Amino acid sequence: MAASSITAPSPTTAPPSAGGASSPPALDFALGPAWPDRFGAALRERLAGSHGIRALSLFAGGGGLDIGFHDCGVEIVEAIEIEAKYVATLEANAADGGYLEGLSPRCIDIREYSPPADLGQVDLIIGGPPCQTFSAAGRRASGVAGISDPRGVLFEEYVRLLEELRPTAFVFENVYGITGAQGGEAWRAIQAGFREVGYRIDHRVIDAADYGVPQHRERLIIVGTQTGGFGFPRPTHGPDSADGRPHYSAGEAVAGADGSEVAGGIGGQHGHLLDEIPPGLNYSFFTEKLGHPRPIFAWRSKFSDYLYKADPEAPVRTIKAQGGQYTGPFSWENRRFSLAELKRLQTFPDAYEVVGGRQIAIEQIGNSVPPQLARTLALSVLDQVFAVELPLSLDYLEPEEKLGFRGRKRLLTVAYAEKAARAHAQGSPTGKPAANGGGGRAKRSTRYLSEDFHWSTAPNGSAATLHTHLSLRKAEWRLDVSTDARPLANPQFEIEVRAAAGIEWNLPAPLVRLRGQRLDGTEFTAAWRSLEEAALEATGIDDLVQLNGYYQYTPRLAARMSIAAEAEPEPFWELAAAVVSGAGVGTTASLAELSEQWGMKGVGAAELKDALARLRAIGYEVRSANTNGQIPSGHFLVPYAFPTLTPKSIQLRKRL
Repeated sequence: MAASSITAPSPTTAPPSAGGASSPPALDFALGPAWPDRFGAALRERLAGSHGIRALSLFAGGGGLDIGFHDCGVEIVEAIEIEAKYVATLEANAADGGYLEGLSPRCIDIREYSPPADLGQVDLIIGGPPCQTFSAAGRRASGVAGISDPRGVLFEEYVRLLEELRPTAFVFENVYGITGAQGGEAWRAIQAGFREVGYRIDHRVIDAADYGVPQHRERLIIVGTQTGGFGFPRPTHGPDSADGRPHYSAGEAVAGADGSEVAGGIGGQHGHLLDEIPPGLNYSFFTEKLGHPRPIFAWRSKFSDYLYKADPEAPVRTIKAQGGQYTGPFSWENRRFSLAELKRLQTFPDAYEVVGGRQIAIEQIGNSVPPQLARTLALSVLDQVFAVELPLSLDYLEPEEKLGFRGRKRLLTVAYAEKAARAHAQGSPTGKPAANGGGGRAKRSTRYLSEDFHWSTAPNGSAATLHTHLSLRKAEWRLDVSTDARPLANPQFEIEVRAAAGIEWNLPAPLVRLRGQRLDGTEFTAAWRSLEEAALEATGIDDLVQLNGYYQYTPRLAARMSIAAEAEPEPFWELAAAVVSGAGVGTTASLAELSEQWGMKGVGAAELKDALARLRAIGYEVRSANTNGQIPSGHFLVPYAFPTLTPKSIQLRKRL
């Protein structure tokens, strides 16, 4: 789409269309904050009722695709959505005077949906099945389940309806991770399914920011047609646009939107850190790799949206549908974005009602296709597939033409590293004083460890009671744990923890000794939790992963476990000692490979599986094909040499 036909300050006549015919006068609308709303209104005025194209919307969610196609005059005959809380939004906007007036939402599982006999001709199907099984979060948190997850095969229902209704075309949207899930198996199955029912498909991964959305959001778009090929529209914004028009910035987008609902900071243990993070950066500002003098986090140990602060001069990163207390984007004003601002960042019209509380509204916004991107796709389909005369001209990419947004991401990484370096040079670092751990401090405390590994200072149901003794000296830390209050006389196990060779760590002592009165799972796990607590108090580092680093990198910790002879350890504890030393840790391995690394040759598969289950029972994360879809059957992964499971761990809720 020629950029001048969309955002020129004084539009008069748009350039000729791709077909060579003269275009009607360009749309008349004002630029500035919320300009996509005015663009959508101008389209509705020119295209409503002009072409009679009818569409069925599948997986409609909060209505992002529906808004874009509706603005281009497409009649949405039905909008299918399983979530009642999302259907409430569709119904509110379908009412008389609503943004999608006349829409017919249906709250139904697509697997149970059959088009009614009186539906009439359907020219177009639009929608994208749930994408969580293919998303980046899914890949990192739980492997890519892809088509092995029930949500991943919902595209088959899409194919069923294509075969039944035979529309002229369809538009399918999903995360770009779908192309690499399960070694490409899911992507091949999806393409084959569409082709088997008679559609030629064209596809591209595009960035919504290149089409006037103040948000970087990479998505796979598939357009299927019965009548011929489809050319994707040229970006309207950014370096790949026809005239190099700048991206629509987050600052301009939210200007004037009501932000009063989110006054104040974000609180919690890490909330205060947001104030120091420069716009555009995230938690990685507080890592050694970006030069922080007192690192709090390990590089890539968190999701990229953790403590992510938006840059007002650029589009924001992808808005997530769900997240925790520290999931960004956060405003450059060191607060959360309001719902009105999030709507602007997703290009939802100000007048569009999103029903539900804050989190339900964010789910709908974050799961939706940005309406401004949907408008551009809708115009392209109307032009090429249905030969509709448009009130602007379109410019299309050549089939093999490459877009540059991936390369620009790499350049942005360099720019943000430079920004972090400047901030570190100017500001005083956040962190706890190292003196906390270096002055010979000693104390005794009582702690409680629950079955889900919650470590607390107050009794918690059936939680075990632990007595801890911390001696924090410059030469070494010693942390003793016991299930009784007596001082340790003859500890049954001792774990030495120090920085790996050639590594400088953040703890103020070069050596840590963890000791337990008894060789059992409770005291073993409590010893590690005691170290986490002491490290947090001394340095601000809140868990062992931050001290060690993400498992796919070289470990920063080296540990060794010794067991007293009088403890008469069972074989499992010899295995646990091997794991503490790093044997079989951080790589996916078969049972045979693990038994060799653990010095347990000849031990049967059943016993090894029991041992893995016992590791999990004392707080170790253990992954398998059952917990992470990309792990081969019969293989396992123990990411870390120390327990990492907590009540918030995703893996804790999965069966090994």
